[in-house]
Amino acid sequence: MKNYNCIVVLGATASGKTHLACELAYRLNGEIISADSRQVYKHLNIGTGKDLEEYEIKGKKIPYHLIDIVEPSEQFYLHQFIEKLNSAFNAIVARQKLPIICGGTGLYLDTLRKDFSFTQIPENENLRKELEPLSKEELLLRLKKYPAEFIEHVDVNSKKRIIRGIEVAEFKATNFTNNTNLSVNSWQTYNPYYIGILTDNDTRKKLISERLQKRLNNGLIEEVQGLLQKGISHERLELLGLEYKFVSRYLQHKLSKEELFTQLQTAIFQFSKRQLTWFRKMEKEGVKINWVDKGVNVEELAWVFAQNPAERGQYFT
Repeated sequence: MKNYNCIVVLGATASGKTHLACELAYRLNGEIISADSRQVYKHLNIGTGKDLEEYEIKGKKIPYHLIDIVEPSEQFYLHQFIEKLNSAFNAIVARQKLPIICGGTGLYLDTLRKDFSFTQIPENENLRKELEPLSKEELLLRLKKYPAEFIEHVDVNSKKRIIRGIEVAEFKATNFTNNTNLSVNSWQTYNPYYIGILTDNDTRKKLISERLQKRLNNGLIEEVQGLLQKGISHERLELLGLEYKFVSRYLQHKLSKEELFTQLQTAIFQFSKRQLTWFRKMEKEGVKINWVDKGVNVEELAWVFAQNPAERGQYFT
């Protein structure tokens, strides 16, 4: 496959990413790595769209990774995703199989091409107390005292992120010379071939509405009730977002059944727009996303990818 060592399948929610990724894995001897920030949680099945039945094609089970790996009561951090992504990727390659990374969480996809090793740096409570009273201008002056390579990642539009940037820079300045051993983010080793599923606005809304109705009719509310019975609080459900947040409000009688559907539907529409904005940002930053229609011929797609690298540019829109 020339220089590519993995495939990324991305797209807005309800676009059919899992189905396409599994079909490609079936034909290309691949394994799936989920890049979905909520599918890592156990017991969150219907609301996160795990669709585990998709991982069996013609009697062949498609191996998957980073699904059902932590309890919903736990917080799963970006550096944990990076570590598990690296581990799964290396194991798949060692088996001489093709890693196919599938998901719509933009930040997770960015770890394939950006260095996020600073996310492992712990918070410094004393430093934060010192920085909080300072103005944004004072914080920027403080930030600029550090070497450029320590602060190049910092978003200077947010006071909160400037403080985090100073915290990271201070840690690097005082620890890296002491041979501090942070786990290495091996983003340099990834050379992904990006495939995006393209849906127009009307189709995307229709798919989202139909899927939401199906989920509500087929156990989503009961799934959330089960989480409450397992001791997951309403506060935690709020943080888990979208389906879990709105069903939690419904179960607390804050929403009617009709309001549950309409408000959740709107929230998912908005979420899908944010995903598309993130993908456009990726393209502006130089990522080549090869967009295909939802009904793409997967067999031909796989054949072109595996057998005719020179034709890829002609095949993809």
